[in-house]
Amino acid sequence: MENKLSLNTNLKAIRKSEKRKGYKIPWTLHLMVLPAVLFVFVFSYLPMSGIIMAFQDYKANLGITGSPWVGLKHFRYMFENDYFVKIIWNTVLFACSKVVLNLIIPFTFALLLNEVRNMGFKRSIQTLVYLPHFLSWVILSGILIDLLSQTGIVNQFLMSVFGLDKPIFFLGDGTWFRLTIIFSDVWKEFGFNTIIFLAALAGINPALYEAAEVDGAGRFKQTLHITIPSLVPMLIVVATLALGNVLNANFDQVFNLYSPMIYQQGDIIDTFVYREGLLSGQFSFATAVSLFKSVISLTLIVISYRLAFKVAGYRIF
Repeated sequence: MENKLSLNTNLKAIRKSEKRKGYKIPWTLHLMVLPAVLFVFVFSYLPMSGIIMAFQDYKANLGITGSPWVGLKHFRYMFENDYFVKIIWNTVLFACSKVVLNLIIPFTFALLLNEVRNMGFKRSIQTLVYLPHFLSWVILSGILIDLLSQTGIVNQFLMSVFGLDKPIFFLGDGTWFRLTIIFSDVWKEFGFNTIIFLAALAGINPALYEAAEVDGAGRFKQTLHITIPSLVPMLIVVATLALGNVLNANFDQVFNLYSPMIYQQGDIIDTFVYREGLLSGQFSFATAVSLFKSVISLTLIVISYRLAFKVAGYRIF
């Protein structure tokens, strides 16, 4: 008993000394991080002083210091506005659909790609599917507008092969626009998201497959009882961390594809803030909406990291 107590005491002393050394020795690493910290402080924290506008009736000629205070007026108007409920629904619909599909499809694709034995073919396929991730939505939106227009190649193909009477208005009809937004985002990102699961697959102990093969298990049984259970912890981590993006529906994508005729079905919080703030000059109201989104997103991020730690033992600090 005394030996165990002394051993525990020694271990605690060693850990404390390692922690002290860890904070004293790598000062060069902290110096390397300093430019990034300054960049974040200047461009992310200093602008937060503009949050004050959400509680003011901001006038550009008076500035923040001279504009009159109105308290929670803009927040009350926000929740009383029926259109705000619609953009909340659009945002959650887009974001949740993308999160779910960007989990299921990369997970399934990683399992299928893992079964390919020709390494050259496997790497070629992997490169092709994650290449769209590196293209901006400005470029992809132009391509999609040409492809999905009423005279585009997609409608010509559907009309010639399936005999449609008239072309589908992909970017002008609310229902088709929602489907286009969701599936074009999945097409762009699923290849890059697959890398996470391929990395997890590379960490599976090969001895498990060898033992299963000796026991007579085929590839399907090995996938079912070894590969999938080994990927589930990573799937849980990715899913829980994705909770923080429930109110992020990708401004770049929606802004470059939508039009006034489908505002009711395609408008999201970020595009609404852009129009109200920069185009209409309603700076205080736009700031209130953006602050509401930021508070909800921060809450969801904290919850998701706590869930990731409790369920899968994932933590950053």
